[in-house]
Amino acid sequence: MSIPCKFERSLLSHEEYETIRLTHHPAIYDIEAAELEAMRPRLRKMRDKERTLSRQRRREGRGKGEARGASFPGTAEHALQRKQVFAAALKRVNNEFRRLHDLAARTAHVEAARKALAMHRAANFTIYPAAGATANEGMVPKASVRRRKIITGAKIGRVSQSTRVVQAMRDAR
Repeated sequence: MSIPCKFERSLLSHEEYETIRLTHHPAIYDIEAAELEAMRPRLRKMRDKERTLSRQRRREGRGKGEARGASFPGTAEHALQRKQVFAAALKRVNNEFRRLHDLAARTAHVEAARKALAMHRAANFTIYPAAGATANEGMVPKASVRRRKIITGAKIGRVSQSTRVVQAMRDAR
């Protein structure tokens, strides 16, 4: 059950209330994660102290425990309600810390997914370099720098035909 802020203020000292006030709705969003992390042990300590006091008062009421006498602080009057205030504040801090953690994780996952998608799309358009000379054992012949003489097919046929004609004339002698 939620506890009104006015009731919290009536139960707590000024320093305690300032700590608790930071855990409420608008103020908690302005706190950094490191500050939330530092606030958790303080709230746990406050809650545990009030829990111990309320248990002791309950034992005294049942007659099982001896009275602590003067060692009770002045705030022990409403120890159970004070413990509930600190427990609720701790719960709010834990939820906000979890929310910030999940937000950071979600952001990291989205960035990783975008990077993976970009890599996948880039893999589809890979430009392969020309094969060129490959590494083999042994010597590789150098490419000739001389110009290749290209002879047309008609010229080749003419030369072959003239060779046949000359040979036929020799054979006819």
